[in-house]
Amino acid sequence: MDFQMDLGCILQSLENKSILVTGSTGFLAKIFVEKLLRVQPHVKRLFLLIRPTKDETAKQRLQNDVMEKEVFRVLREKYGKSFYSFIWDKVTPLAGDIAYENLGIEENSLKEEMWREINVVVNVAATTNFDERYDVSLVTNTMGAKHVLEFAKKCVKLDMLLHISTAYVAGEKAGLILEKPFNMGETLNGSMGLDIEAEMKLAKERLMELRDDGAERKAETIAMKELGIQRARFFGWPNTYVFTKAMGEMLLGRLRENVPLVIIRPTIITSTYREPFPGWIEGIRTFDIFIVRYGTGKLRCLPFDHRQIIDVIPGDMVVNAMMVSMVAHLNQPSIFIYHIGSSVQNPFYIPMLVDSCYHYFSKYPCITGDGKPIKVSKLTVFSTMASFYRYMTLQYMLPLKALGLVNAIFCQIFHHLYSDLSGKYNSIMRQIDIYKAYFFFKGRCCADSMI
Repeated sequence: MDFQMDLGCILQSLENKSILVTGSTGFLAKIFVEKLLRVQPHVKRLFLLIRPTKDETAKQRLQNDVMEKEVFRVLREKYGKSFYSFIWDKVTPLAGDIAYENLGIEENSLKEEMWREINVVVNVAATTNFDERYDVSLVTNTMGAKHVLEFAKKCVKLDMLLHISTAYVAGEKAGLILEKPFNMGETLNGSMGLDIEAEMKLAKERLMELRDDGAERKAETIAMKELGIQRARFFGWPNTYVFTKAMGEMLLGRLRENVPLVIIRPTIITSTYREPFPGWIEGIRTFDIFIVRYGTGKLRCLPFDHRQIIDVIPGDMVVNAMMVSMVAHLNQPSIFIYHIGSSVQNPFYIPMLVDSCYHYFSKYPCITGDGKPIKVSKLTVFSTMASFYRYMTLQYMLPLKALGLVNAIFCQIFHHLYSDLSGKYNSIMRQIDIYKAYFFFKGRCCADSMI
């Protein structure tokens, strides 16, 4: 498919369109909404699905968690005092949640209006925690995709459904990863018996068991997180997030009928490259946790292959791909899948990231609470997980066990110190376990269709 589309053609195609966007308070959705309003102010209406909280309505969250963010700075400068009058003329905040049928929208007249008017549905909503509770991840990433599709089918003017997935639904596959759809029940390791309804039932039954046993909230959460990781790895996926996103894709492929469907699979989304300005990011995202730990002096070693590529893509480039693919496939009753990444065309090797972090934090160190700069040293690298585990055992686990023994002998006198160090050790080891599949990831996401 030819993606050499003129910007004017894209903008003209989006003029007077009504678009539903889910996950509107998320990082990627904010960039998408900002760009759409900035480059095509003649869009008819944006319906933004937002989960209200105990303290804030959907409209309040839209204003505080979306429109007041720095990413809308250029748009605010453009419209000045008229900014919010422009926003409320174009944007309708919706109280809802993709975890429910009809997206949790209760007002019948509003639903009917949406079904009459909406041309495009853009599903960005997801829980992206790699080790999310299995029940939560299933309801959002798997069944949520189904609920969005069912809602889209009721839109009489529907031109297309755009669904944001992740390139890592491919699991730990090596070599060139193609833009192929999943078959229902397909697994990555040849295991038999992947049944989405059975997985939903399993998660529900496990939750009921925990509550019948009187498990505390924290214990319940830990158990449900462990269940997600276990089920993902049983079928060949490294974590709950990519497993439940893959099942969401399966449901879309099986149930879409004649709905025009585009699935976008980005790799690791980073800060903006150009639009609306360079460098905008929000929160600590995926691999960022290791960068933060390193910069604050809490991480001194990591396992990874020196030949390893970290596949990153700026958020605004993902949004550009969303807009182009959305326009390119309006009213094409088929399914199209696109990887958005850099590993094939412009590979970024992990050693480059390590060196960049060292030079950056050496020049701009993090500051402690009492105003002292944190000095970083070059990261110690282990080329295998086995060598990394040996190091962690000798340097941290054995001394920690010794401290635990001394603490027991001396009547828990070192209880707080042992508890603190043990918690930190367990936390970093859990993060390593969750992310280890990507430290030695050998796949390269084919993105030829987007070139």
